[in-house]
Amino acid sequence: MATLAFALARVGLRKGPLLGGWRQRLLAAAHTRQVSAETSSAEQKYPGIIESTNEYRFVERLIPPSRAPVPPKHDSHPTPSGWSPPQDPLPDLSYFVRRSRMHNIPVYTDTTFRGYRKMTVIRKIEGNIWALENEVKELITQQSPK
Repeated sequence: MATLAFALARVGLRKGPLLGGWRQRLLAAAHTRQVSAETSSAEQKYPGIIESTNEYRFVERLIPPSRAPVPPKHDSHPTPSGWSPPQDPLPDLSYFVRRSRMHNIPVYTDTTFRGYRKMTVIRKIEGNIWALENEVKELITQQSPK
């Protein structure tokens, strides 16, 4: 198709109407193919990509860390900010709540239904979620006099 349009353009049939816009599209396609052929020859002269490991240390400073650094050891817990580390030997439970990448417990509040419904959401639960639900319900009923 493109070679036909290129041949029509060379012969000089541009002035007369030849199937309306179809002829123009063919000529445009031939022109873009010719331009792309010229650029491909320029790309062949390009030397390629050169990796420099000496300067990568400057790039590493710009990349944000994927995890917060390990928190320092404190004398007493919880710290003044309220943070406490996980228990060193994990308790033998059928569920586990994994901490976030900033070493915090993933407990969040969620407000829905025009601000009237407020829920506490626990994320990153692994294992038996129903056992965790029963223990949380039991703890809340013991602590809230109703």
